[in-house]
Amino acid sequence: MHITQETVRDPACIAALVEIWESAVRATHHFLSPEAILQIKAYVPQAVGFYQHLGFQVYRRTPLDEEGNPYPLLYLRRP
Repeated sequence: MHITQETVRDPACIAALVEIWESAVRATHHFLSPEAILQIKAYVPQAVGFYQHLGFQVYRRTPLDEEGNPYPLLYLRRP
C-alpha cells in the first residue's frame, strides 16, 4: 500500500471526505447522538483550519465536553 499526503486541499475533495467520515461515524458509532457527532465534527481539520485562517487561535483544549462526556473540545479566540 502506498500512502500519499496531499499538500493542496481542493474544497470539493474536503467536502466529500467529510461526508464520507460523517456517514461512517453514523453507521458505526450508534452510541453517539447526532449532537455529539456535530460536536466531534469540530475536529475535522477543515473546520479548525477555517477558523485559524480567520485569525482564531486555540487557547485551550479539554479531554471532556462541558457535560463530562469524553469528547475533547477546542476553545478558540482571536488575539
